[in-house]
Amino acid sequence: MEFDLQNLEAALKAGRKYTYLPFSLHIFESVSSTNQTLWDLLNQGAISGTVVIATQQTAGRGQWGRKWISPAGGLYLSVAISFDKLQGIYIPKIEATDSYQLTFATAWGIAFQLRQCGVNVGIKWPNDLVLDGRKLGGILTETKVNKGQITQAVIGVGINWTNSVPETGINLESWQASQDFRPIPCLEMLTSTVLLGIESGMECLSQEGVSILLSRYLDLLTNMGDQVYVNNLSGTVVGVTPQGNLRVDLETGDTKEQITPEIYIEPGTISLGYHKSSV
Repeated sequence: MEFDLQNLEAALKAGRKYTYLPFSLHIFESVSSTNQTLWDLLNQGAISGTVVIATQQTAGRGQWGRKWISPAGGLYLSVAISFDKLQGIYIPKIEATDSYQLTFATAWGIAFQLRQCGVNVGIKWPNDLVLDGRKLGGILTETKVNKGQITQAVIGVGINWTNSVPETGINLESWQASQDFRPIPCLEMLTSTVLLGIESGMECLSQEGVSILLSRYLDLLTNMGDQVYVNNLSGTVVGVTPQGNLRVDLETGDTKEQITPEIYIEPGTISLGYHKSSV
């Protein structure tokens, strides 16, 4: 699949509201992992805003050490962010324990930009993008930490474009074929939309703060109100914490209890299924 750099640069220029990240684009047909390729470039002196894009990964990485199956026809990209002055804009330091804020910012920003185009994307906690109740894409944030603070981050995003997907997945082209319109006409436009999403998410986190970001993330979270079972107790999803944990109100069965106990569940400890999105 030929990737048209000029098309991408034109789409980025047309859609950009911020010049928050000085995008430097590196395009490959196939890499082992866009995140790993980008870390290698950073080690060679690449700067914040460097982007690695591929239409296939041979050893893609997913959350919690899983392999991310990345067949040809998908969009796989990674963006580097350093936590210092960027073109006169200051990105505040983030504690290592708050790294999920970068994932939430990315998920919200991409979902927001796709929805602006007419693609009704929601978010599945903590890091999946969903469309019609099925997985459209995922996000993997990797960080370097010094003295408890994140100094560098690589944010990896995979989006299903024309590639084959499992039963719980969906690719954007098949979804568009079932619609009366085709809001994302080409892979370059999808790439631009994703990059603008990452940029707008980072802008929200750094300029408006985590509480505003979390409220926007929750607006698009498909799991709000879901029933979950924790240690044989039933509970209801009511939100997420700034550290990325799921907030669940447990049902105690005690009618005298005035306050419903709330627990926090770390990412990776329970799996939330896919269901039809109502956002």
